[in-house]
Amino acid sequence: MVSTEKLCREVIEIAKSTGAFIFSELDKIKQHHIESKGTHDYVTYVDKTAEEKLVKGLQKILPEAGFVTEENTIETQQREYMWVIDPLDGTTNFIHGLPCFSISVALMQNSEAILGVVYEINLDECFYSWGGGKAFMNGKEIRVSGTHSLNDSLLATGFPYHDYSRLEKYLELFTWCLHNTHGVRRLGSAAVDLVYVACGRFDAFFEYGLNAWDVAAGAFIVQQAGGKVTDFSGGNNFNFGREILATNAYIGEEFLNRAKHAFS
Repeated sequence: MVSTEKLCREVIEIAKSTGAFIFSELDKIKQHHIESKGTHDYVTYVDKTAEEKLVKGLQKILPEAGFVTEENTIETQQREYMWVIDPLDGTTNFIHGLPCFSISVALMQNSEAILGVVYEINLDECFYSWGGGKAFMNGKEIRVSGTHSLNDSLLATGFPYHDYSRLEKYLELFTWCLHNTHGVRRLGSAAVDLVYVACGRFDAFFEYGLNAWDVAAGAFIVQQAGGKVTDFSGGNNFNFGREILATNAYIGEEFLNRAKHAFS
């Protein structure tokens, strides 16, 4: 396989090209273009076409890799190398014209991320990293914040839209955060939430009910930027375990203890 740095730079170009297509379709979406995949879970022709574009481009640069994709435009085949793709993270924002949505692409080797790219289309901000490298946004190195306490932290989260099985415990943690931090924001794209932790705009992010394509790239970039990422029990099953807690280097233990208390 070619170097992960070279691959990463090629993925950036593919993501930006696909992002230009997505942005060009923003004012063309009509109600009849919106399909429902489940309760409050939507997809459009833009999601599907964007995924096809990403898959086609990624197949060219690493033919031996398989795919895990949100819209199932290609069959999942388990291989040593796997691309994990969300072609449009923040579809609900997109269909309402709300400017926060992104493309998320991770490359995993035997279930471990080795490359991540998140392209926030509206601000033309591309966040990326590769194994052994640093984390960057548009060519500038990024690092997590230096905030030392939750009391001084700004947090991000996402609200469950169909899985309410843990809602009571989630709201307990959410309420505690409202009283004990600078505030909690909800942007509508988990990939963006994570890279905003990586560059220090947020100090932490937490959510449950997410899929690997929502978090794999962003979580890797947080780690490469000096942050910590776990599941709610402090383990490493955040890509496929449907729960994630990402923080800077200082508040991780404090926030994890609070999450354990809420979700125990």
